[in-house]
Amino acid sequence: MLHLSEQQIIRRKKLDKLKLLGINPYPSEEYIITGSILDIKKNFLEKEIISIAGRLMRFRFLGKASFGEIKDHTDCIQIYFSEKNLFSEKMGIKDTYNIFLKKLIDIGDIIGITGFLFKTKMNEITIRAHKLTLLSKSIRPLPQVKVDKKNNKIYDAFSNTEQRYRMRYVDLIVNDHVKNIFLTRTRIIQKIRNYLDDKGYLEVDTPVLQSIPGGAIARPFETYHNTLGIPLYLRIANELYLKRLIIGGFHGVYEFSKNFRNEGMDRIHNPEFTVLELYIAYKDYYWMMDFTEKLMKCIWKEFQKEEEHNINFKTPFPRIPILDSIKKYTGFDLEKIKEEDLRKVCHKLNIEENRNMSKAKLIEHIFEVKCEKNYNDPTFIIDYPIEMSPLTKRHRHKKDLSERFELIINGQEIANAYSELNDPIDQLSRLREQMRLSGNNEKNESLSIDQDFIRALEFGMPPTAGIGIGIDRLVMLLTKKSSIQEVLFFPQMRPEKNGKK
Repeated sequence: MLHLSEQQIIRRKKLDKLKLLGINPYPSEEYIITGSILDIKKNFLEKEIISIAGRLMRFRFLGKASFGEIKDHTDCIQIYFSEKNLFSEKMGIKDTYNIFLKKLIDIGDIIGITGFLFKTKMNEITIRAHKLTLLSKSIRPLPQVKVDKKNNKIYDAFSNTEQRYRMRYVDLIVNDHVKNIFLTRTRIIQKIRNYLDDKGYLEVDTPVLQSIPGGAIARPFETYHNTLGIPLYLRIANELYLKRLIIGGFHGVYEFSKNFRNEGMDRIHNPEFTVLELYIAYKDYYWMMDFTEKLMKCIWKEFQKEEEHNINFKTPFPRIPILDSIKKYTGFDLEKIKEEDLRKVCHKLNIEENRNMSKAKLIEHIFEVKCEKNYNDPTFIIDYPIEMSPLTKRHRHKKDLSERFELIINGQEIANAYSELNDPIDQLSRLREQMRLSGNNEKNESLSIDQDFIRALEFGMPPTAGIGIGIDRLVMLLTKKSSIQEVLFFPQMRPEKNGKK
């Protein structure tokens, strides 16, 4: 049996009373509104008759007249209720005010109001309500956040982090700044989409369910297809499918991809995350660096106005080889180091390592721990050792390095890009070596290497530049949030314990 609080019991009794009075607490009919609250306030016209709908956020009884505040998806507006002229469809004047409004309507209910506009003596735009309609009864009370606009203070804020993430719907109702984060997120994605569309690149969709989890090194989520009788995996990357489209003849393709990795969680990692992947034929990683500078500069100019940042987006961004960065911040030259010596370096630097970490992973780990945090302004970290980049072309001038860069801003990786490897023989060899280093038996090659992708490469892929941009981290940067959970509507969390309300 549900454990109900005293307030929940009271509200359910009100629900029953409404039904007895013939008032449907969840009506089906369309409710006609004359405009959003923001539009009504912007185009204020004294005594204009308007109709709005929204959630009752505040209410104050003053005898035969009362004030409330309604919130819709755009803004809030004050409502003036009077016993003398408020009515509803099922109840007459006075009963609507004294019974329906006063005894059966609660803060949190979604209501419709018809009335005319006026300004109070305090010059606040207000609706004098004539008709009240209940559109949805709230049977669970909202947190009562009190806002002192005069002194710019908030009291009794709904601020518990776990509650906010778990009940995002409540977070959005009572914390206006949270909604602004997600509106900004949508605008950022739309800005990028428009930028790419203007360049003539094609937005596409690729499979989320894949028979082989390829395109990155990560632990996948596994499921099973009953009809086909085969295991399937939620994609860890969409790279190999987008390259197939370049092979098929498209010049430039991109996708805002939901990817899934069954790995750790922290302030910058969530098992489900969003990446923009873009591939352009006949380009290389030098071109992609120039393109990325222009794209990032364009986004920054539009969104940095909303927040103060201490980041300088002056172009060109510095381009620093990763081994030079490691040497600068650790004192160790890793250019020709062997794996065992690399482990000793980790020990001297007090960096945790284990036998499951390959040479590539060790280098990556050293950079992340000792170097990444030092790059506040946009910086391209370039020319990674070849063993760190199995899908990347070998450097045209330095045989042990690859044509790869990562964009670091505010101490975080924002983007990862390559001159894409298009030699099918070299690609198969490097994927096999990657599989060997990861401890997989070569007998399982058919389960670990996408042979169809290799076959596609054998038909010929033009020289191609590709990039993946972490959308969640980009939104974190532009909204000044330090946790990825703040920019995801519904971040992954442990299930609630039994007995939770």
